[in-house]
Amino acid sequence: MEDTRPDFRLSREALRVLLDLLRSDRRHGWGSTIETLIFLFWLACGTSYRVVSRAFDMPRSTVHRIVHRVAEEVVAIRHQVIHLPNTPEDLEAVCRGFAGLARHRAFLKAAGAIDGCHVRIKPPSGPDGQCYRNRKLFPSIILQAVCDHQGHFIDTYVGWPGSVHDARVLRHSPLFRRSVYPPPGHFILADGGYPCLQHPLPLITPYKRPVRGVGAQRFNLHHSRACSIIERAFGMMKTRFRSIFLKALEVHHTFVPHVITACAILHNICLGVGDIMALEDEHEEDDAEDEGEHGLETVSGAPWRDQLSAEVSALEEVPIDHDYL
Repeated sequence: MEDTRPDFRLSREALRVLLDLLRSDRRHGWGSTIETLIFLFWLACGTSYRVVSRAFDMPRSTVHRIVHRVAEEVVAIRHQVIHLPNTPEDLEAVCRGFAGLARHRAFLKAAGAIDGCHVRIKPPSGPDGQCYRNRKLFPSIILQAVCDHQGHFIDTYVGWPGSVHDARVLRHSPLFRRSVYPPPGHFILADGGYPCLQHPLPLITPYKRPVRGVGAQRFNLHHSRACSIIERAFGMMKTRFRSIFLKALEVHHTFVPHVITACAILHNICLGVGDIMALEDEHEEDDAEDEGEHGLETVSGAPWRDQLSAEVSALEEVPIDHDYL
């Protein structure tokens, strides 16, 4: 059977799962299957309405209408595909997975890894366009995501312009404001661009450089082993949809969040059926900026980090008995 991935970036099994999730019998239009394939082909060829119009022999305006409609339908199923662990058993599996990635039992309460990803865009014209320029001077929109130990996204928040710092995006996200995850006693791993917090959102970051002491160095090593899964998750998504993520998205900036969210949903569906693409380009890691907790009603996570660091020094490493990715 012919491989569907070159044209649609999804395996046949992933396609079947997506169509089952969308499962909408339309009385009008081209039919849900063909319209879903048109949308996926549009993603695969770098969001070119002209190329899709030629390939499917239909007017460009029809392609535009189908793409926007299917994008909305895919985004509408996001909570079925991108969600926090549903049961205590699921949470325990995630925590065991992070301890395995970190290779240390001190990380048995890690319940996710968070980071921001800059997606290149064609900025709006006029003065507003400048606020989309990030620190690397290209215009972008930020995807904030939390993933589990296998690289599945369990929370996404997208739409802030590239000039905004990751920590500010975090402060405005539902994850931070609602404080529903992780459960008490658990924490999320983050890089040095985020504040180390215990409340309202428990975030454990590495010790800042220059790192003093062997204990802190060891802690940072184990932390990095576990936290790097979010970079790999972004890398897998970018490799699958490289035509989108390796150049500027040529769509209106207000439509970009729909496209990014759809790609995150498709990433999860593919991982769920074992449709994993080898990384072609490692996610370009940002140089983490230090961010204080200015004006925040927060409780520092530094004492908790010190306690974890002491456990790293006192406890043995976790034996490697499972390959988590």
